[in-house]
Amino acid sequence: MADLDLCYLPAHEALARFRAKTLSPVELMQAVIARAEAVKDPVNAFTFTHFDEAMDRARKAEAKYAKGQRTRALEGLPIGIKDENEIAGKPTSSGSLILKDHVATHTSVNNQRILAAGGIVHARTATPEFSAAGICWSRLWGVTRNPWNADFTPGGSSGGSAASLAAGTSPLAMGSDIGGSIRIPASACGVVGFKPPYGRNVDDPPFNLDFFCHTGPMARTVRDTALLQNVIAGPHPRDIASLRPKLKLPLEGGPIKGWKIAFSLDLGLFEVDPEVRANTLAALDVFRSLGATVTEVKTGWGPEVTAACMAYLTHIFGGYISGLLDDHADKMTTYVRDFAEKGRASTAQDYVQALEVIAAAYAPMGEILTQHDLLICPTLGIPAPPAGFDPTKDRMIINNTEVRPELGWAMTVPFNMLSRLPVLAVPSGHASNGVPTGIQIVGRSYSDRDVFRAGMAYEAALGGWFTSPAKRPKL
Repeated sequence: MADLDLCYLPAHEALARFRAKTLSPVELMQAVIARAEAVKDPVNAFTFTHFDEAMDRARKAEAKYAKGQRTRALEGLPIGIKDENEIAGKPTSSGSLILKDHVATHTSVNNQRILAAGGIVHARTATPEFSAAGICWSRLWGVTRNPWNADFTPGGSSGGSAASLAAGTSPLAMGSDIGGSIRIPASACGVVGFKPPYGRNVDDPPFNLDFFCHTGPMARTVRDTALLQNVIAGPHPRDIASLRPKLKLPLEGGPIKGWKIAFSLDLGLFEVDPEVRANTLAALDVFRSLGATVTEVKTGWGPEVTAACMAYLTHIFGGYISGLLDDHADKMTTYVRDFAEKGRASTAQDYVQALEVIAAAYAPMGEILTQHDLLICPTLGIPAPPAGFDPTKDRMIINNTEVRPELGWAMTVPFNMLSRLPVLAVPSGHASNGVPTGIQIVGRSYSDRDVFRAGMAYEAALGGWFTSPAKRPKL
């Protein structure tokens, strides 16, 4: 197998080959590291790299497989970890000049679980400063670019994770999502990402108490996404919001014949690019071919929903980073400083009014999901913004209509608002500029298995992604 094919080998297949002794973790790690070095420019997916340590760990994993010893769920697999959650003794910058010299003193629970399962952290993946944007550039690390077309962003905030997956420099990666930060880059890079329902996965305080906030897995296949989700899911004494009992997802799919699927092309409030619309309709035809009944629905939502979501994020997240303004404003990116200043100006009344809109918005969606097994909609209203897009300075225009530049083009935010709904983001095709597009598969509250079953059926019908050179970025 050629090194490039190794780089795009699904994680579950790599594990099977390790066990069969037809592939070594050392061979895979060598191929992935060589690929990372080759595509460092222009992709710029990584911040800190730990290649020497990763090779040492790969050799230890190789020895375990060679001796037939008991191996763990992720034994020997390289995993890109977002430069946000911490690993003791390792630098974690959150993409900020303010934290450029920060070294973690503890390990986040999700990373503990990945390491305990035998996963090897070979690199930290790039993020916008404090994960505060739907694009992926920072003053500390520069611009991360989309492997499919370097003129465009890979999305954010888990942009480095998605770019690494698409470029073949990680078989698995971690992301986090408070406004679409897993699903935005999954769509823009043509990979798979899962926003679990609130509480399914542990988060670090204080954001474990923010119901918009979700940490989750990313991969190039639905099965690999489930594989990583099964490792990180489950309750922990550090997080009172974490759910009991641990939910384990099946790694094999099943039929969806007879399922009732609702769809909306715009959720009642978004402008949607014609190519995104066409690719979404084509994806819906795939679900019809699998025996599902697919019906268009109306959410009854209007622009007040997006406004309420942004007001919530401004009050909670903007308020959090506003504490850094007095001492560090000069080190901030434009978008973080803007977010922090707005957060400082937000009032308790603004927050409560946002909660009232958010609460009311579930009524029509709850009714839709009572009558249907799933809802499907686009992930983004456009394929992706330009790589250097600055939401504080640049305009966002879709269909000759100006929309909010922060996240007015991301159809993800309402499902942070409806945080108990699991959402699986999967590819739907490519736009004429080469940038992928995607759909969101939205399940009933806490019905994680349903979105994975549908995603696996859809992926199988399409024959998968990244399975041949023609299906990969030309880097």
